[in-house]
Amino acid sequence: MATFISVPLKKSSEVELVKPLSKFVTATYPAGEEQAEYLRSVEELNKLRKSALGRPLDKHESSLEILLRYYDQLCSVEPKFPFSENQLCLTFTWKDAFDKGSLFSGSVKLALASIGYEKTCVLFNAAALASQIASEQNLDNDEGLKTAAKFYQLASGAFGHIRDTVLSALNREPTMDISPETVGTLSNIMLAQAQEVFFLKAASDKMKDAVIAKLANQAADYYGDAFKQCQYKDNLPKEVLPVLAAKHCIMQANAELHQSILAKQKKRFGEEIARLQHAAELVKTVATSHDEYVSVKDLTEKINRALTAAKKDNDFIYHDRVPEVKDLEHIGKAALVKPTAITPPLSQKFADLFEKMVPMAVQQSMSIYGQRKAETVNRLVGTMREATNLCNGVLASLNLPAALEDLSGDSIPQSIAEKARAVVQLGGLQSIEQLIRDLPELLTRNREILDEALKMLNDEETTDNELRSKFNQRWNRTPSGDLYKPLRAEGSNFSNILDKAVQADQVVRDRYNAHCDMITLLCKPENELNAAIPSANPTKTLQGSEVVNVLRSQLAQLDEMKRERETLEGEIKAVTFDMSTVFLTSLAQDGAISEEQMSLSKLDQLYGAYNQRVQATLRTQEELLGQVQTSHQEFSSLKQSNTEANQREEVLKKLASAHDSYVEISNNLREGTKFYNDLTEILLKFQNKCSDIVFARKTERDELLKDLQQSIAREPSAPSFNVPAYQSAPAAPAGGPTPAPRTVFTGQPQQAQQQPPQMKPNPPARPPPPSFNPQAASPNPATTPTGPPNSNPQPLAPPSQAQGPPYPSYPGYYQMPMGYNPYAYGQYNMPNMPNMPYMPYQQTPGQGGYPAAPPGGQPYPGYPQQPQQPPQQQPYYPQQ
Repeated sequence: MATFISVPLKKSSEVELVKPLSKFVTATYPAGEEQAEYLRSVEELNKLRKSALGRPLDKHESSLEILLRYYDQLCSVEPKFPFSENQLCLTFTWKDAFDKGSLFSGSVKLALASIGYEKTCVLFNAAALASQIASEQNLDNDEGLKTAAKFYQLASGAFGHIRDTVLSALNREPTMDISPETVGTLSNIMLAQAQEVFFLKAASDKMKDAVIAKLANQAADYYGDAFKQCQYKDNLPKEVLPVLAAKHCIMQANAELHQSILAKQKKRFGEEIARLQHAAELVKTVATSHDEYVSVKDLTEKINRALTAAKKDNDFIYHDRVPEVKDLEHIGKAALVKPTAITPPLSQKFADLFEKMVPMAVQQSMSIYGQRKAETVNRLVGTMREATNLCNGVLASLNLPAALEDLSGDSIPQSIAEKARAVVQLGGLQSIEQLIRDLPELLTRNREILDEALKMLNDEETTDNELRSKFNQRWNRTPSGDLYKPLRAEGSNFSNILDKAVQADQVVRDRYNAHCDMITLLCKPENELNAAIPSANPTKTLQGSEVVNVLRSQLAQLDEMKRERETLEGEIKAVTFDMSTVFLTSLAQDGAISEEQMSLSKLDQLYGAYNQRVQATLRTQEELLGQVQTSHQEFSSLKQSNTEANQREEVLKKLASAHDSYVEISNNLREGTKFYNDLTEILLKFQNKCSDIVFARKTERDELLKDLQQSIAREPSAPSFNVPAYQSAPAAPAGGPTPAPRTVFTGQPQQAQQQPPQMKPNPPARPPPPSFNPQAASPNPATTPTGPPNSNPQPLAPPSQAQGPPYPSYPGYYQMPMGYNPYAYGQYNMPNMPNMPYMPYQQTPGQGGYPAAPPGGQPYPGYPQQPQQPPQQQPYYPQQ
């Protein structure tokens, strides 16, 4: 079977998906069936990731389907959740597929809070698994060839997609395996292998040699491009480069072989031989340099047989001239493969878990549209309320309608009595004072939540800055100061809102203090209220006058206008319209949403008519108030004026104004309480957001610190230096003996070896050498050298294998021969010298060489010659 390259899968760490995604769902969508469905979908997404990445995958299409389904789900989820470092922060950790790590450090890995990074790595695994499935196919049948070609093209397309999108998806330098250069090379390799599969299919179907030659030549071209891309780079395993070089030569050789058959058919026998010779040279190169990776035995035999036959026929029959290879006509190319386009969904039966959830772009547009709608409603309602307050203020300053009801001059006007009852029903002073006492507590609670959230950001940023100053360029993650800018801007906005709320609270408090006495008077019983109002002379003569009737008619029109405004306010607040369908349609058609233009157009369409009605009420009020003021002047001129009447009218004005102020203050305080409670929920979400991103940053910080520690551990602690010569063991010449080991294993019992150390005893007498047969040791008898009685003996022949590290070589001392151990007691067997007992020692001036020793008087190979020692210098080892 031909050799094909497959890519290993990346490994991922486990990621907590359920908690952050569920928190977003519960914070964004109201409780109900929709929220429950999304929470179930989050659980299913977590299970899908574990199935795709949390276990080993078989080299089967079903495993690839799981990977592709998870990739499709990521593509669907990405626009529907705010995945980012400062919003919904999920940190994904992946290891380099080609880095196997070392003993002291793990493999290279990268952790990023980016859903694009997760998509890229999952697609890489899908491409890698597709290459493995293709390489496992049986290429001896059509089904296996078709499957292999399909998956190689899928792998090529996936790697090419990563090459084009990885930098924009990560916004930082990726690991080597998913770098554009690496995945670009892998894409070309997969495309070349797909082309080779088509070549094998054409050869199996015995298609025309011209077609087969073009297919092979195109495959050789693809392999050549891939070889050039990774020739001078170390981004792929070392086994890939020789396989690419071999495949390039093999495909070129196949192209030449089939082109030679075509030349033979055209009676170009010289060209046939030239092409076969070139093919033979190519396969010889493969056999010589890359035989351990790719076998070309069968192809070599086929080419050689054809070349031998062609030469024989040409030599005896045709005598055609054999041209040079450079003069041959170029073989054409036929590309039958192309990378598969990566357009989700890639899985066969994909069902979006979050199908009903609208994308984040639509959600954001809906949020902005909601703000614009609220501003429009508040503007219209606020305009009407301001006009109503102005109307009430004008009437109160004119003491209307109390002046028309107080013609007797000694009873409580009906309007004042109704206002007093309304104040009591609303809770009186106790209600307002309780609301005023609650505001500071609500404000303090919100301040504490905001301060705690900002403190978390400050503490994490301080830690990040300290580590950045410590590690400098190695601390290569996004600075916390840059990452937290949106959150700090949001926090600053909340702080400004609270400051403005404090000012508004003070305005309400001052207004309450200004009207507190009159409000207290309104809360008293009717008899006490009547007694507190000064009495005046009766003006009953005006009860039937025309001026009074006109004023009452005008006041009735104003009351009717106020009721219309209340009805209009309810209609304005009840207007609803679902803009999500409009935004979704725009996103699907144009790929973007022009929110401002679409929102303003729709709001004008919805509230244009209401705006005209509001303006009409303003004009009506202006006309009626003008008429009321004119009529009131005429009414005042007819009334009998005196001091008592003026005092009574002034008190009635204050009571009417106090009622209006009470209603307004009560509404303001309730709105303030609701505002603080709503703001508490918003600030709690803000605090959770800050907590989540700080936790994610802490996890990322721990991962980066771990990687930095491993990186520092791999670095040398000091520059290289030369070891002194006396600390280095002298190298023995080739074929020379190996010095004796330091450790000597004795035949003493274990108990004796475990005794405590004692003072070093005097060395024992030298044991006798073993007897030997000179004829067995050497064909020539060894001569016995002579020398001083106390000189060292000739070195003994060492065992054939090394027994351990050599003895050190010190100036002025001799090396210890292999077979000599002055500290051994008893008799024992040396390694490689079985059953060799010690024999009685013969006192002679010299002794003969041991078996395999050199002739006497000559230096022992691998050892220095024995120098003469001065009398006062003692040898390092004890001597006889």
